Amino acid sequence: MSDGFGTSPSATVMARHGADEHPSVIAAAATGIVACIERFGGDVDQIFGHSGIAPDMAGSPTLKLSLNGFCRLFDQSARLTRNDNFGLWFGNQFEPRDLGLWGYAAISAATLGQALETLVELFPLHQQSSTMTLTRGRDGLMRLAYRIDAAEIVDRRQDAELSLGMFVNVMRECLGTNWAPTEVHFEHPKPEAWHEHRRAFSAPVYFSQPSNAVLFPAEILGFAMPARDARLMAAMRQCLTQLTTQPNLQAKVIDRVRSVVRARIAEGIPPLAGIAADLRLPTAMLIRELRQEGLSYSELVEQTRKELAMMYIGQRQLPLSEIAFLVGYSELSAFSRAVRRWTGSSPRQLRQGVLT
Repeated sequence: MSDGFGTSPSATVMARHGADEHPSVIAAAATGIVACIERFGGDVDQIFGHSGIAPDMAGSPTLKLSLNGFCRLFDQSARLTRNDNFGLWFGNQFEPRDLGLWGYAAISAATLGQALETLVELFPLHQQSSTMTLTRGRDGLMRLAYRIDAAEIVDRRQDAELSLGMFVNVMRECLGTNWAPTEVHFEHPKPEAWHEHRRAFSAPVYFSQPSNAVLFPAEILGFAMPARDARLMAAMRQCLTQLTTQPNLQAKVIDRVRSVVRARIAEGIPPLAGIAADLRLPTAMLIRELRQEGLSYSELVEQTRKELAMMYIGQRQLPLSEIAFLVGYSELSAFSRAVRRWTGSSPRQLRQGVLT
């Protein structure tokens, strides 16, 4: 059966979407979070209060949540339930139908390949300022990759883990609950309870990778979806389209630059020409966009390093030497000088202040 991808090793389906300064996500993506918080012993009102979201909004198939607030909701849930892998287990139990219109459109597809293509195609209508791709690699493996492009959302770990869990469950809808991907990749560094990730996905899990991605063999794309229904799929697609008032907005170029820099920062300062090549945009255009934001490229890199460093310093399981590497410094001494320049304190002093 045809999988829709032909024979080219670089064949790609991609969706990217941006909004103005307030990117959103359909509230259905938070379906079941109240019960999950309660199951892990958390205070629902406290967690939602910290997140700026009303509990009765979570799970609505037609309401939109601030993407920043959505990510903060899961960060707060992890912190206040003292379950550092909250997002991982939330995504692991998430039913595809609970994704609302987007989920129903996917599982109504004829084949798994069409279901994943539908997820990617309609993703911009579900979530803004984010990217989702489906790519065949040279090794023959497919990569279903995902990231948030919104620069203001720095801590994205819980969102990444719950999102990949949701995507795997769409695939298990077709292949059975015991199906496992070949590999799972995450952008963020290895968390303290990292062994739980292998158990959740029943697959090798790698951290500090260039992207969040599920890798799997291309052969499974032709498998028939058990709930295929062309009429329902068309109806869900139409309803989701109607929910989106601005379907053709593109991600701000500056946010896309930040996302690529963030993904490559562990290699050191990536050359601007390399960033332009990754984005398939002229280098001159990137320079012009940076100037309009009042930034130089080196300043943008410095901001990205600082934001990531401040987030990582608060994660007690990460040695300072590893944090230095993750933000692109080959030596701890150079990293320490940078932190003193940014904050007036050493990394150790900052960590003591955060964790006490």
